[in-house]
Amino acid sequence: MNEMIQGFEIPELLILLGLGIAVLFFGYRIKKFAFFIAWFLLGYMGTTYFMPEITKISPEVLSTQLYQILIPIAGGLLLALLGFSIEKLCVGGISFALVMVTSIQYFGSSIQTIAISAVVAVIIAALAVTLLKPATIVATSGVGAYVITLALLALIPSIDRNIFYWPMLIGLTAVGSLFQFATTKHTS
Repeated sequence: MNEMIQGFEIPELLILLGLGIAVLFFGYRIKKFAFFIAWFLLGYMGTTYFMPEITKISPEVLSTQLYQILIPIAGGLLLALLGFSIEKLCVGGISFALVMVTSIQYFGSSIQTIAISAVVAVIIAALAVTLLKPATIVATSGVGAYVITLALLALIPSIDRNIFYWPMLIGLTAVGSLFQFATTKHTS
């Protein structure tokens, strides 16, 4: 995913940063919108990740700039519309996706890694659906932290990714979660 973000231009990175901040701090209050954003980002990033495979199937995509722009947006919108409409699936799916993306990104994509990650992701997703409000808060904070971390690392190349990635991700998730828990005490 990091390689994909590196290809983004500054306006795209600033938009991602802004959306990440909104989801990080206000995910539960704007949960429908946050789910839409989270699923859009996952769909957009996932479709962008699979663009080389899409261009193998349909070579005219590679030669047409418009297709290269519209296909990831369409992938993001399709996933966002699904996530927007089904709250429990959204929380479980975001939790599952975060575990899978993180584990594949850092432990590789071997069959064993994917299998173990999938089992852990299913357990985390089941817990997330059972504990909907806290899971929504932590999941939206996690998505926001992930997007902010990737955007900041791309915007400020002098930040050492090897040193600061995990502290930024964990720290931002904690700050966002604490902020959301504090500001949504009386909200159901």
